[in-house]
Amino acid sequence: MAAHHHGTGKNLGFTILLNLFISIAQVIGGTISGSMALLSDATHNFSDVLSLVISWVAKRLSGKSRTLTQTYGYKRAEIFAAFINSTTLIVIAGIIIKEAIERFFHQVEVQGSLVIYLAGLSILINGLSVLLVQREAKESMNIRSAYLHLFTDMLTSIAVLIGGFAIKYLGWTWIDSTLSLLIAFFLIYSSWTIFKDSLKILMQFTPSSINIENIAAELHTIKGVKNMHHIHVWQLDEHEIIFEAHVDVEEDIRISAFEQILEDAGKILEKYQIHHFNLQPELNMKDDKDLINVKS
Repeated sequence: MAAHHHGTGKNLGFTILLNLFISIAQVIGGTISGSMALLSDATHNFSDVLSLVISWVAKRLSGKSRTLTQTYGYKRAEIFAAFINSTTLIVIAGIIIKEAIERFFHQVEVQGSLVIYLAGLSILINGLSVLLVQREAKESMNIRSAYLHLFTDMLTSIAVLIGGFAIKYLGWTWIDSTLSLLIAFFLIYSSWTIFKDSLKILMQFTPSSINIENIAAELHTIKGVKNMHHIHVWQLDEHEIIFEAHVDVEEDIRISAFEQILEDAGKILEKYQIHHFNLQPELNMKDDKDLINVKS
């Protein structure tokens, strides 16, 4: 497992350096050629650098051990990173839409050749970056958010390249804005899920894979359980689900008998991918027995 993380760290580190290089090259090129498209592409590339740094730091933090002051360690670091990265993607999409619409009305003269070379270089570097982090992106929301930055940036560079050719050889000044708009909408479409899922975890909402009523119904079939109430289910990160509830027992039982209830509950919860749970036994407690405690 450690080797896998180390490999990812190296891949991310290398990707950060690659993207920093292309950002600087595009700023210089954009300034020389007077190309707004190149400068905006450079801004994207720099946002990739930031998102990769955030993801890399979060990955390092999430692997840190738990302590007395951080009993869950830094498990949520990757979720924060995914949230920040997906939010910035949506903001960037908004900026692209605004710029693209403005450019429809005020066409910009672009020096084609330099734009074509630098956009080509950017496609190569972003393509390589995408390949470097692709495998890890499947299992981590954090890395997926950085991957999306890189992937959409590659698409933007392709648009800049096509735009460069179309403007140089066909005089189609409108193509740049049209492609930019399409990319912006794709950006919002692709980052919305990560934004929504990371926000749900941060807000400690019940995971979408969990139906509390179904779980409660199954837990009520355990011998000796009268009522299961005040249930809370939340996610620590995208892989770990935590469950807690009050258990109204039918009679004044020994701890060993309650441990049997715990064992039975564990087997049921295991089916829902819940491995961390906490059940509080009650006999004559005067609290409302609702599934969810509405009064806080």
